[in-house]
Amino acid sequence: MSFQHHWLDGEPIELTTKKVVCAGLNYALHVKEMNSKAPDTEPVLFIKPATALQSLHQALTIPMDRGAVHHEVEIALLIGKRLKNCSASEAVSAISGVGLALDLTLRDLQNEFKKAGRPWEKAKGFDGACPISHFVPISQCPPLDNIDLSLEVNGKTRQRGNSRDMLFPIPSLLCAISEFFTLEPGDIVLTGTPEGVGPLHPSDELTLNLGPSLRVNTRVAPTPAQ
Repeated sequence: MSFQHHWLDGEPIELTTKKVVCAGLNYALHVKEMNSKAPDTEPVLFIKPATALQSLHQALTIPMDRGAVHHEVEIALLIGKRLKNCSASEAVSAISGVGLALDLTLRDLQNEFKKAGRPWEKAKGFDGACPISHFVPISQCPPLDNIDLSLEVNGKTRQRGNSRDMLFPIPSLLCAISEFFTLEPGDIVLTGTPEGVGPLHPSDELTLNLGPSLRVNTRVAPTPAQ
C-alpha cells in the first residue's frame, strides 16, 4: 500500500494523504476508562502527520524503547472533496470511503506530557503511529450512525463499539473539524475509540472488524534479533 494512493473497493485511487485529523474522547466509556472529562461543546482534535501512516495489511512495527504502546481501534474516513466550514450534508458527500485504523499511542510518554502540561504530539504522531486499512465505499457500509467496530488481540476481544455511541457523530465531527482544519482530498479522519484500550506486544495477532464490511487480520512484528 502506497500513501500516494489508497485502495477503495479493490482499486487504487490517486489521493495523497497530507494529514490525519483525529478525534479524542469521542466515546463516553473510553472517557471514563481514561479518567478524563468528556468534551462539552466541541470535539477534542489532534493531528498525525502523513509519516505516521503504515499499512494494516502488513506486520506492524511499534517502538520498543519508549514504554507501553497502546492500541485504539477507530473508524477511519477517507476524504474525497475539500471541506471548509461545511454543512452536515456536504460532510457526508465528501466521504469517499470508510476503513479501519489503529491510533497507536505511547501511553507512558503521553502521561508524562500530560502531567507536565506539555503537548503530547510525540505520543500520537510518531512514525508508524497510524496503521490504516484499505477503504470500502460508503455505499457498502452500514449507516454512519450504526457501524460496529471491534478489535481482537490473540483471539480475545479487547475493544467493541458502535458509531451510535459517539459523543460527536460523524457528520457533526467533520463539520467541527472543517472549522479549524481544511480537509483536502486524500486526508483521513479518525473518529475516536471505544473502551478497552491496552498494550501491544511483539508477535501479537490482531483481528479488526468494521461491521460486515471489512475484516483485517494482522500482527505486530516480532522483536528484531539482537
